[in-house]
Amino acid sequence: MKKKKIKGLYAITPDGLSTELLLEKVREVIAGGARIIQYRNKSDDIAHRLWQADALAALAKAQDAVFIINDSIDLAWSTNADGVHLGKDDSDVAAARRRLPYKLIGVSCYGDLERAIEAEKLGADYVAFGSAFSSSTKPNASPVPLELYQEAVRRLSIPIVAIGGIKIDNAKQVIDTGVDAIAVISGLFEADNIRARAECFSQLFEIG
Repeated sequence: MKKKKIKGLYAITPDGLSTELLLEKVREVIAGGARIIQYRNKSDDIAHRLWQADALAALAKAQDAVFIINDSIDLAWSTNADGVHLGKDDSDVAAARRRLPYKLIGVSCYGDLERAIEAEKLGADYVAFGSAFSSSTKPNASPVPLELYQEAVRRLSIPIVAIGGIKIDNAKQVIDTGVDAIAVISGLFEADNIRARAECFSQLFEIG
């Protein structure tokens, strides 16, 4: 089974939205060019998360977008998502691969290149480094120097995602390091015109 690509604008959903509003916003980011949607919900109970994830999975499939679940292997399996994204406190790559043998597995590596190298050896399909810039989502995270992204591009063969504090006025800096994708939350979902903002982010990958 051929896996979908991790490339371009990677949209991560914000907490606290009704299902109707969440779907409306995600439709707009996909229309604007986002090809990867990650469902991230740290606050709601499992029943509500399953309801929202099922709805998003159907939407992403209809639009041929990649759908990733943050943290939960069980939720990724239950919704037939395209993959799961794991942080340092989540299950390891081997456990995820046993449950999701043909799915995408992403790993957060923060500012740790050696963690990324190990994740690739264990079978991760992509890795994420961040925060690229100061982030309102994770205000205590130390910014990762752009040089680390450049080094990761040289040393890894799997896709690299930059995350954290990425806005329209700083995104090109990190894209120019050679990363495959940029993950955006507030810089996308808090825009007055979400579709237009997604288009602006997506177009940065087309500028040489």
